[in-house]
Amino acid sequence: MKAGWRSIAITAALAALASGAGTWASTAWLMKRQEAPSLHSIVHHQLDLTAEQETRLEAIEARFASRRGALEAEIRTANRELADAIAVSEGDSPQVQAAVDHFHVAMGDLQKATIAHVFEMRSVLTPQQAQVFDRQVVGALLQDAG
Repeated sequence: MKAGWRSIAITAALAALASGAGTWASTAWLMKRQEAPSLHSIVHHQLDLTAEQETRLEAIEARFASRRGALEAEIRTANRELADAIAVSEGDSPQVQAAVDHFHVAMGDLQKATIAHVFEMRSVLTPQQAQVFDRQVVGALLQDAG
């Protein structure tokens, strides 16, 4: 009987470790995708911006950097909650599901903020610049979907 409990404990620990590693890897991958394409590179190197556009875009980028940091911190918090819930659960418990839901909400919030940021940046561009910007953004999204 003692060996049975030991086996269960080892299995639970390995499951928690594997789940935490998987969640960490998926979070890192999703956060990296949020960076593609490099909006900074597209805007500042592929478009002929005026000084006024540069100033407005720098302010937009600074606001988003602050917001993004908070959103990424929330994702890390949700990830820790999930790891903790898995560590103390024997299965797919309500605590695990709540942590998964928190993680999904945090990731969704980051994605929504990123999309809003893209459109805010786009609003500063001329119609011709916006066409180039849109092609680059859409192309990068389709490449990732491939």
